Amino acid sequence: LRLRAEVQARLKRLESPEQIAGRLKLDFPDEPEMWVSHETIYQSLYVQGRGALRRELTACLRTGRALRAPRARTSSGNRSFVTDELLISERPAEVADRAVPGHWEGDLILGTGRSAIGTLVERSSRFTMLLHLPPLEGVESLRTRSSPPRTGAGAAAVRDAIAGTITTFPEQLRRSLTWDQGIEMAQHVQLRLDTGLQIYFCDPRSPWQRGTNENTNGLLRQYFPKGTNLARHSAEELQAVAAALNGRPRKTLAWRTPAEVLAEHLAAAG
Repeated sequence: LRLRAEVQARLKRLESPEQIAGRLKLDFPDEPEMWVSHETIYQSLYVQGRGALRRELTACLRTGRALRAPRARTSSGNRSFVTDELLISERPAEVADRAVPGHWEGDLILGTGRSAIGTLVERSSRFTMLLHLPPLEGVESLRTRSSPPRTGAGAAAVRDAIAGTITTFPEQLRRSLTWDQGIEMAQHVQLRLDTGLQIYFCDPRSPWQRGTNENTNGLLRQYFPKGTNLARHSAEELQAVAAALNGRPRKTLAWRTPAEVLAEHLAAAG
């Protein structure tokens, strides 16, 4: 009962289950009975939770969802175009420690009406770029519940958007890109040839393996709420949002901004 009350209080303070799980070990280092995994917290909300309390607590989650739904783009497991040598386990150690700039993480933010926005985040500076992906013309909008949305996020469109954006940087700042196993990355071989990026894929249903990008996508939902049509945002509007994020001081960067840190990287690259 004590653990449950503690978790409920922290959820109401808008802490995420992962933050709660990590912090409990710090706050109660000698009381393992007060430790709980973030997955257990999710399960207690989505599976065991009932009634008004469940609705109140799930509303405190960043997603605000009353049901936990898998992401259709990643739920089908290892895609045929993802070979073992492309998995994140093969990624160089320098990517994980953020010591070397030029390693990126990417994903799609999905909206209604077949709309999507692409996101790219550089790991060492947290510099963010947004990809404008207007809906495909002449594509039937009807789809099944489990099928991916037919958006401008088709493989060719995503490849071209990434290539057109990332090649504005020198080679030293385009070393690798880590993405989920979404079908929108089916043309990753051509993308590598076009940009020089080494492409890596997360394990199935493991978005936390590109946590920098996931955290940034959470911040972006302040500007692009779920349940809205993202196609209404122009390329100029996306650039303005990216500039706002890149101009925010970050504690993890010793209160410098992503734009300032990236500028240092660019200067070092010559």
